[in-house]
Amino acid sequence: MSNGTERRPESSAREEPSRALSEQVAPVVEALPGLARVAASAAWHTGEWGVRSYVRSARRLARAATDRDEAAHLAQEATEAAQVVSDLARAVSGGTPVGTALLRAAESLGAVREPSGRPASPVVPGGFVDAEEPRAQSLRERGAELLERSRDVWSSEAGHPAYERMLGELAPDEARILLLLLEKGPQPSVDVRTGGPIGMVSSQLIAPGLTMIGARSGARYVEQVPAYLNNLHRLGLVWFSREPLRDPMEYQVLEAQPDVLAAMHSVKFAKVVRRSIHLTPFGEDFCRTVLVDEQAAGQSFPEHQAPPEAHSGEPSGE
Repeated sequence: MSNGTERRPESSAREEPSRALSEQVAPVVEALPGLARVAASAAWHTGEWGVRSYVRSARRLARAATDRDEAAHLAQEATEAAQVVSDLARAVSGGTPVGTALLRAAESLGAVREPSGRPASPVVPGGFVDAEEPRAQSLRERGAELLERSRDVWSSEAGHPAYERMLGELAPDEARILLLLLEKGPQPSVDVRTGGPIGMVSSQLIAPGLTMIGARSGARYVEQVPAYLNNLHRLGLVWFSREPLRDPMEYQVLEAQPDVLAAMHSVKFAKVVRRSIHLTPFGEDFCRTVLVDEQAAGQSFPEHQAPPEAHSGEPSGE
């Protein structure tokens, strides 16, 4: 019983400021004409709800019960909310448009804010109030900002800024292909062309860029590997070399695959042109930065040839 008796005064003390404010503001709001009364009433109840929600938070109530300063802060905030409503009533009575008065009241309560913290552009009766829009930077200004960042010796930026965009342009199977090239090194590729006496004069391409990359990387859609490789080449991550790998065993396994044999048997005379697929230096750095953890990124991986300066090679033969 004694505990219940002690709680009632505290509860009554917390509710007393709210009742007193309502009694002070209600006559002012009711005295307003028509639309102004509706607007003021809405603003008051909105502010009152915000104050009550804020006051009822358990943490602040607990502090207010034992801390006089906290209790004083709560009373001050409630008084400020009441002052906003009183100012709204005086402004409307003095001839200020209702929309303008409401906007000022909302700004005073801190209610008209976007997530970014910038004042919103609210729609009000009679028009649209535009908030000040930030001016877009020119290309020259952005370039100057970029150079300024380059002089920041304390910058902790890691990896090329294009990497984030490139991740959104990669398929999951393409990530597997890149990881295969990073960990297992350059991969063999063959073109099947017409051979024989006629092929010595004018050789025709039958099947370009046949590989085992799909199976070796564990790609889900093996039939899409040519498209995957073209996309990786477009992004500058891989390049197609006209030179074969040093180990001929890589090609013996590849040339025994069904698709290679089918292409060779499709003509009377056929020849196989051996080529290879490599990561570019940019692609290798991309893989180390985004596809492996920090510990693995520092390890040594198989070496890839750098593309020629003039061109990065083509997936098909001459």
